[in-house]
Amino acid sequence: MMRWAALPRAINAGKPLPMADLRSFLESEGMADVRTILASGNAIFSCGADAAVIEARLEEAAKARLSLDTTWFVRSHAELAAIAATAPFPEAIAARPNHVQVLFYRQPLDPARMEELVASYNGPEQVLAIGRELYVDYPEGIGRSRFPALLTKGKLPPCTGRNWSTLLKLVEATR
Repeated sequence: MMRWAALPRAINAGKPLPMADLRSFLESEGMADVRTILASGNAIFSCGADAAVIEARLEEAAKARLSLDTTWFVRSHAELAAIAATAPFPEAIAARPNHVQVLFYRQPLDPARMEELVASYNGPEQVLAIGRELYVDYPEGIGRSRFPALLTKGKLPPCTGRNWSTLLKLVEATR
C-alpha cells in the first residue's frame, strides 16, 4: 500500500471539521495508518487505490456522511518530494517559508493561460506553474496580496494551498 497525503480544500478555513472526526472518517473509508497534520485537514494514510479513485471516494463519502462538499487533492510521497525538490524561490523559502505557497490542482495548468494571467498582474509575487502545482511567493503576505483575486477572476479550477513549512511536514509524514 502506498502512503498518501489528502489535502481537502478549505477545511477549518470555512468548513469546520475536527481532526478526530477526519481520522475516523478516513478509517471508515478504508484508509490505514491514518494521522492528521495540523488542524487544517491535512491527512496522511495508506491505501492501495490510486489518487483519482481516492479523491472521488472521499468527495462522495464526505458529502454523504459529513455533509461536507469540498474538493480533495491527493498526492503520494514521491509527488510531494518532487514538489519540494523544485524549490523555485530558494531565497524566499529560506527567509519566509510561510509566505511561499504551493497551490495544488487536479489537472496540469495551461502554461499559456498562466503566462497570460501573470502578465496581466503587476504585484510583487513570484509565480511558477509546473504540472499540477502553482508555486507562489507572497513577499508581503498572503492576506495582503491581490494575487488570489486574480486567480479567481481568471476562472482557474478549484485548488487548495499549503505553505512551504506545511509541505515539508507532509513530505516527512508520508515517508
